[in-house]
Formats: sequence, structure tokens, C-alpha cells
Amino acid sequence: MIHWSLWLLAGALLGGIVHLVAVLILPRTATQDAYTRLTPIAPVNAVAAVPQPAPQNELMPFMDPAFASAVCRYDLSTGPIKLTVPISAAYTSVSFYTRSGVAYYAINDRSAGRRQIELQLMTAAQRAELPEDEDVTAADRLIVESPSGTGLILLRALAPEPGLLPVARGVLGNATCKPDPLAER
Repeated sequence: MIHWSLWLLAGALLGGIVHLVAVLILPRTATQDAYTRLTPIAPVNAVAAVPQPAPQNELMPFMDPAFASAVCRYDLSTGPIKLTVPISAAYTSVSFYTRSGVAYYAINDRSAGRRQIELQLMTAAQRAELPEDEDVTAADRLIVESPSGTGLILLRALAPEPGLLPVARGVLGNATCKPDPLAER
């Protein structure tokens, strides 16, 4: 009896190790990550609308149909970018992800406290090169440091009723994500 117990324990331990290794390796070997799926519709450093999800036909899994979504695929190799997102009447959020899908920053309309979310995205090295400007305070300029040179910015606006979805999509259509000439000086 003890002999079978040891075999069962060894099998469970080996199964646990194999499971853990598979869970840790799988995200690095997946070929259809968010960045790859959004590449055909999203040009670099520009905002592109994400198509609304439909049954059996959604670009990204588990998308909420009550939200209008847009994405900016960024590349900071040429310099910082400036993101401007108008605030919708219901709710607006902006989330930042690295190329490998790690979320590193998020902001919504409640915490922005203005009529639009406006910020600069740059790497730590680009931020270190910025001159210290005494006229510009931290409250005037929101700077987000990206841990990687490429990634995704996901913009979402809530449509509390299905009839308001075109309005939410229109708000995101006015968003911009472009190189920031002021930060390059």
C-alpha cells in the first residue's frame, strides 16, 4: 500500500511540475497575442477603432459590447508620443500595455478631472533627457513611463444604452496618438 502511495505522490508531483512549466512558457510561445491580432487594423502611433464584437466573430476575446473601443499601437523608438482622449458622457478609460501584454498604467475620466485625458508617453531614458522646466509643474504635464519601446494603448468609452454606441465611437474617433514635437526639444 505504501508502495502505491509513493507512486501516486510522485505522479502528482511530476504532474504539478509539468503544469507549472506549461503555464509559465505558454504566454511566451503564443502566436495570437493582442499585439499580433491588432496589427492589421492599427497603424503605428495612430488611433484606430476596434470593430464591435459579434457572436463568433470578435477580434479580441471577452470584449464587452457596451463599450466602444479603440487602440493605439505605439513605438517610442522615434521619440515620445502625445495621447489626447476626449471624455465621453458616461465613462472613458485608457489602459497601457507592453508588447508582451503586461498592463503598467491606467487612467479614467474620473481621475483625469478634465474634459479630456492628455498625457505624454515615453521611455525612462527619454524622460531623463527632458529639460527641467520650472514653468511646467507636475499637475500641468502628465508623463507616463513605458517599460518597453513598443506596446498598446486601449481606449474605451461606455455606451450606457445601445443607441448611444455611435456617440461613444465618435468620442474615441476624436482621440489622437502621435509623436510629440514638444518633448523632442
